[in-house]
Amino acid sequence: MPAQPAAPTIPHGDPFALFDAWYREARETEPNDSNAMALATATPAGVPSVRMVLLKGHGPDGFVFYTNSHSRKGAELLANPNAALLFHWKSLRRQIRIEGPVERVSEEQADAYFASRSRDSQLGAVASDQSAPLDCRETFLARYAAAQARFGDGPIARPPHWFGFRLVPCALEFWQDQPHRLHDRRRFARDAADAAGWSSTLLFP
Repeated sequence: MPAQPAAPTIPHGDPFALFDAWYREARETEPNDSNAMALATATPAGVPSVRMVLLKGHGPDGFVFYTNSHSRKGAELLANPNAALLFHWKSLRRQIRIEGPVERVSEEQADAYFASRSRDSQLGAVASDQSAPLDCRETFLARYAAAQARFGDGPIARPPHWFGFRLVPCALEFWQDQPHRLHDRRRFARDAADAAGWSSTLLFP
């Protein structure tokens, strides 16, 4: 007898509560970097690029990550403030896609997060011209050593071009693996008539 699709495992409801539940499980089961997510950006002409970044805050107001704004992703986000995220938790056989416009976090929030980083990470942010051509690794290590000497044991100020972005979701799509590729998918979209409300629909896998 042909396999029958299993009952849906992804209910309609609050997509942020569902994200919290899945993320909590991932934090307990994923062996490395459960907060890793693929970030897709594009130029104003629509040329895409994607890379992995780390989620550093989330809630109904959006999903926060930090970067050097002079990097490729930073420049693309400033020129075209729309992006997409993808969480893939292999241990749970789940993924979540998130799409929406992007905005900068406040200077105060960026300062607070930068201050929470390890000193070595702070120095690395000062020393690196992220995404720019590098003639050899020794050049970067020399710049790192120079930053160490410059700051000594004193506080390290956040570089003004290093700050956070918040993706404000207009859509979230949850995917759950099922046997025989009869997967479960549900897409949530912001209700045009109620910014705090969400509609959702199941999708064919």
